Amino acid sequence: MPHVHYVAADGTCTTLDVPVGNSVMLAAVFANLRGIAGECGGVLACATCHVYVDPAFAERLPPPSADERAMLETVAAERRATSRLSCQIEMTEALDGLVVRMPERQS
Repeated sequence: MPHVHYVAADGTCTTLDVPVGNSVMLAAVFANLRGIAGECGGVLACATCHVYVDPAFAERLPPPSADERAMLETVAAERRATSRLSCQIEMTEALDGLVVRMPERQS
């Protein structure tokens, strides 16, 4: 099963196995991982699952949709070139080892 490394704002790293087809956000929420709130449940109605995707993986992801880009305009923390909403990152075998960094705040 592919895994994701979640790096908290303080540098603490948690690695989770994420089933193919699940979102990076759902895996974090199900594991009660602090730093990703996912208040809307992954329906692209909030920005509380904002992450910074490691540049080595950013190009492996499909580009953000227009709706995701619009929601990224509302993030509470600094928006960066590699900012994504983790609810929109669907796990695949090609993303095994994905590293996402969580911002200092989500709301």
